[in-house]
Amino acid sequence: MHPENPQRLQSIYDMLDHKDFGDALVPIEPRYATLEEILWVHEPRYVDRVLDSAERPRVRFDPDTMTSPKTYKAALMAAGGVMEAVKAVLTKRVRNAFALVRPPGHHAQKDRAMGFCIFNNEAIGARYALKTQGLERVLIVDWDVHHGNGTQNIFYDDPHCLYFSAHRGPFYPWTGEEQEVGTGKGEGYTVNIPLEAGCANACFGNAFRHLLAPIARQYKPELILVSAGFDTHHNDPLGSMNVTTEGFARMTALLMELAADLCEERLVLVLEGGYNPQALRDSVEIVLWELAGKSMINKEEMQQIEDAQYGEIAEIIERLKGIHRRYWDL
Repeated sequence: MHPENPQRLQSIYDMLDHKDFGDALVPIEPRYATLEEILWVHEPRYVDRVLDSAERPRVRFDPDTMTSPKTYKAALMAAGGVMEAVKAVLTKRVRNAFALVRPPGHHAQKDRAMGFCIFNNEAIGARYALKTQGLERVLIVDWDVHHGNGTQNIFYDDPHCLYFSAHRGPFYPWTGEEQEVGTGKGEGYTVNIPLEAGCANACFGNAFRHLLAPIARQYKPELILVSAGFDTHHNDPLGSMNVTTEGFARMTALLMELAADLCEERLVLVLEGGYNPQALRDSVEIVLWELAGKSMINKEEMQQIEDAQYGEIAEIIERLKGIHRRYWDL
């Protein structure tokens, strides 16, 4: 079975059916993205290729990415669902949101599919906020094990979107090096922190606290979007990282703190990778409890562990601070 399959979402739906979140969760009705909205990000010729796949048994876009007869509909619904989540947060219908969508999006380029991704859901969501909701600064944080090369490329020359990625590197898609910082007006608005295989909770917590946080506080985003991939989980078959379910809750908590301080709590998570159904189910559950304000983790204890293990990542963070000091006060 292809790793990006319906069981990924079904495992989450099963969890939602069997866990009592009370009135903490508010459903957000998705919709299909319009052609105009997709074209904010993707080139017309590529969009035509996706639409031409409709009802065809299989179209292979690259060695990893293929369609089924309804993939185009799922991709349009995923992008539309993210925009509806953004709208719900910006109109204060909800404090934060988690768009549980597939196919994922952060590898999708302007002109092609890649890495299981058809349309770039986060980029479309960010453009929706910038073009229709009057925002000027959006922060995208990507904690998927794979670098979001599509998202980076789409906003590489655009200061209206700051892209921060903590990922395994070198690793597929073989991008996301420290020196990739943006170009033109977007120079300084791309921050990559490639991590070695085996990194666990403290690595990501320290990356968020000591690099992301000081940059975000200077950037002052009006919305934080998260490419929430769970393939850094220690049981994931693809990632070779050691994050636990509590680690995802910790990253969520740190981003909630930033959102509360900087942008009226506006935080939208978008599902990316995660290919062990049980690990995905458990991780999404603990993140939802965090978003609902009913934390299941001991934040003080986790911060103490981060402080104790800071030396494992200190060299990387100091090197990145050196690179980005020309753009930010670090």
